[in-house]
Amino acid sequence: MLLGLLLAALLLPGTAAAAQGNAAAASGNGVPGQGGPAGRRVVVVGVPGLQWSDFSESGTPTLWKLVAQGSSASLSTRAVPPKDRGLTCPMAGWLTVSAGQRAGTPGQGCPAATPPQPAGEGATVPGWRELVAFQADTGYAAQIGTLGQLVADGGGKVAAIGPGAALAAADKTGKITKYAPTLDALNDLTPYNLIVFEAADLTTAWARGPLDDHGIPVSLPAAERQAAATRADQQIAALIGKVPQNTTVLLAGISDLGPNAHLHAALATGPSPSGQPYPQGGSLTASSTRQDGLVTITDLTATAIQLLGLTAPRDVVGRAWQPDGDASAPAAATVTRLADGDLASQVLRDVRGPFFTVLVSVQLLFYALAALALRRRRSSRVRQAPPASDAAGSSADRTPTATAAVPGAPQANDHPAPAAGGDPADASKLLAAIQVVATVSGAIAVSTFLAQLVPWWSLPMPMVSVIVTILAIAALITGLAFAGPWRAHVLGPLTVVAAVTSLALLIDVMTGSALQVNAVTGYEPVTGGRFYGFSNIAFAIYATGTVLGLAGVAHWLLGRGVSRTVVVALCGLYGAFAVFADGSPSWGADFGGVPAFVIGVAVFLILLSGRRVSVVKLLLVGVGAVALIAAISVFDWMRPADRRTHLGAFVQQIIDGQAWTVVGRKFGAMIGVTVGNWPLTLLSLVALAFLFLVLARPSRWGISALGQAYTLAPPLRAGLFGTLTCAFIGFLMNDSGIAIPAMALTVAVPLTLAACVRALQLATPTPPAERSTPAAPTRSEA
Repeated sequence: MLLGLLLAALLLPGTAAAAQGNAAAASGNGVPGQGGPAGRRVVVVGVPGLQWSDFSESGTPTLWKLVAQGSSASLSTRAVPPKDRGLTCPMAGWLTVSAGQRAGTPGQGCPAATPPQPAGEGATVPGWRELVAFQADTGYAAQIGTLGQLVADGGGKVAAIGPGAALAAADKTGKITKYAPTLDALNDLTPYNLIVFEAADLTTAWARGPLDDHGIPVSLPAAERQAAATRADQQIAALIGKVPQNTTVLLAGISDLGPNAHLHAALATGPSPSGQPYPQGGSLTASSTRQDGLVTITDLTATAIQLLGLTAPRDVVGRAWQPDGDASAPAAATVTRLADGDLASQVLRDVRGPFFTVLVSVQLLFYALAALALRRRRSSRVRQAPPASDAAGSSADRTPTATAAVPGAPQANDHPAPAAGGDPADASKLLAAIQVVATVSGAIAVSTFLAQLVPWWSLPMPMVSVIVTILAIAALITGLAFAGPWRAHVLGPLTVVAAVTSLALLIDVMTGSALQVNAVTGYEPVTGGRFYGFSNIAFAIYATGTVLGLAGVAHWLLGRGVSRTVVVALCGLYGAFAVFADGSPSWGADFGGVPAFVIGVAVFLILLSGRRVSVVKLLLVGVGAVALIAAISVFDWMRPADRRTHLGAFVQQIIDGQAWTVVGRKFGAMIGVTVGNWPLTLLSLVALAFLFLVLARPSRWGISALGQAYTLAPPLRAGLFGTLTCAFIGFLMNDSGIAIPAMALTVAVPLTLAACVRALQLATPTPPAERSTPAAPTRSEA
C-alpha cells in the first residue's frame, strides 16, 4: 500500500478538492448539529477490561439481563499502545472514546487516571495539555475532547462519573461541565444528554497487582477477577436504576487489563440510530467492520454522536453501532459465541508465530530435498547413458521432440514416457512423490483460510489442531487436483489448485470475508488493522492463484484449437473482473493491491499474446493502474461518510493534509516487517533461488526442468512472470513488506515445481543414433 498511498497523495488532491464542497454538503460534515441533542439521552458505560468470559447468570446478573434485553458484539479496543507492548491501557481507551480516533498516553506502562480538579459543579483534567501534545506524535493525530466539545457546541449537557469517564467527557480544553466522583454524588441524570460512567472495579483490582518488566500489572487471578466483575455489575445495576426511559445505554469494555490484548464486551439497549430499539438478543455490527458481532472502540464514539443527533467530524473514524438481524438469541448462546471469538483470537496469537516458523522450515527443507532429488536423477541418467559415440542424442537435458512441444499435443500430455537411465520405476516414483508434495505445498496457503470452517481453536492442542486441519484441507484439494484426467497434463494440478485458491478467496470477500477473520494468514480483530476485504497476505495469495489459474486455462484452450486472440481476450475479461473484486469498496477494498494486480495481469497478457514486455509498456500500465485506484478511491469518497471504506477515508486525509502522516506510518510498518521478519525474507530468497538456480537452468544442482515445462506449456512462462511482477510491485506498495512476495512464492514455486515434474515425466529424449563404423586410421596413427 505504501507506494500506492504516496502516488495517490500526489495525484488526488486536485480532483478531490474539486469535489470537496459537494461531498461536504451531502454528508453534513462541519455542521455542529442536526437538530442537536435536545430531548435525546445517551449513557456510555465504560468497564475497562470487561470480557465476555466475565459474564455469568449468577455472578453478573445485570450484565446477563442486558445481553437478553439488547444487542451485543465483541469490541476491538485497539488504541495507541504503551511502548514495546501491544495492549490498550485504560487511560488510552478513555481518550480514544473522547477523540473517536486511536489515542494514548506518554511514557511506559499503564498510568492510572488522575482525579479531576474540582471547579464549581465541573472539573478540569490534570495534565490535559501534555495529553493533547502527545497525540500529535502517535501517527494518528487524535483530537481528544472531540466528543465532549461536540455535545457542548450542539447545546447539550455532559456529565462524567469517575476519573476515567472525565477523560472521555472533557471538552477540548480538558473541562467537564458536571463531574461526580461516584454515582451517589449525582442523583438526577435527567438534565444531561450525555452521561459517561466508569465502573472501575476491575481496573482497581488489576492496578494493585505486581508489575511486569514494562511496568504493567500482571493479569488478575480468576477468583479476584470474578469478584471484581460482580462488584462492577452491582454498580451498573445502580446506574440502570437511575436511567430515565428512552435512554440509550452503550456499555463497553474499553481496554485491556493484563499483558495481552483481548476482544471485549459491547452492549447496546434502548433506541438505535434508526430510532427503533436495539433488538433483544440481537447482534451489533458497524460499517467499519462489516462483521456480525464485531465493532470497534472508535465506533462507540460515532454511535453516541449519532444518537444525540449530531454529525461526527472527520476526525472521528468510527461508524455507528447498528443492529444486525432480528434474531432473538438466548443470553447464554450469545455469551458463549462471543467468548469463543475472543478465545480464537487468543489461540491465534499463540499459534501464529510457531505456525509461520513451521511453514518456513518445512518449505526450506522441501526445496532442499527436491533439489537433491533432481540432482540425483540427473546424475543417474548421466552415469547410465550410452557413450557419446554410440548415442548422439541421449543427453538427459535435451528438450522434448517437436511433437511433444506442441501445446496440448496428446503425445506429450496424455502418456508419460519412461525415464531414461536408472531404474524407470524408481525414477517414476521419485518424480510422482515430488509432484504430490509440491501440490500439497501449493495448496497450503488457501487452506489456512478454509481451515476457519473448522473451530480448530477450541480443540485440544490448538497448534497441532490447526496444522492437522490445514494439511487435511490441502490434501483434499490435492486429491481434487489428481482426481480427473487433467492430472496427466503439465498444468493440470497447478490449474486446479490455483483455481480453488482464487475462487475461494473471491467468494469469501464477496460474502463478508469471514474466512480471513482470525485465520493464521488473515487479520486479527484484536489488532484492529482490518476487518473486511482483502488483507495484504490474502491479496498476495488471491492474485497468485488468479494469474496462475488463468495460465492453466489458457494452455487448455490453446491446446483445443481456440485462437490466441480469443484466449487473451477471455483471460483479460476475467483478469479485469478479478482486479475489480480486489479494489471494489464493497468487496476487496484493497488500495495498494490494485496497481500491483493490474501490472501483474498486464505482464501476463502481454506475454500470453506473444509480445515482449518493455519499459514503456510497464510505465503506461503503471500510470493506468494508479489512475484506476485513484478513481475508485474518489468514487468511494463521494459516498456518504458513514459508508466510506479506508479508500475514501484516505482521499479525505489528503484533503485535510494528513496523507503524509498515513504514508509515514505505512512506510515504517513496511520496513519493520521486512527487516524484522527474517524467516519470511529467507523463505523468499530461497524460493527464488530454487526457481532460477534449480529449475530454470541446467547445472550440477538440477536440470532445465522449467525450460521443458515452458516448452510443453508456454502459458506457464506468462503466468509465472505475471505472478512475480505482481508480488514485487505489491512488496513496494504495501505496508506488509516482504510478507507479500513470501506468500505469493509459497503458492507459485511449489505449483511450478509440480508442473516441472510433470514435464520431466513427459520429456522423451531423442532416440540414439545407429552405431557408426570405425573411421580409417590417419597416416600418423598408422
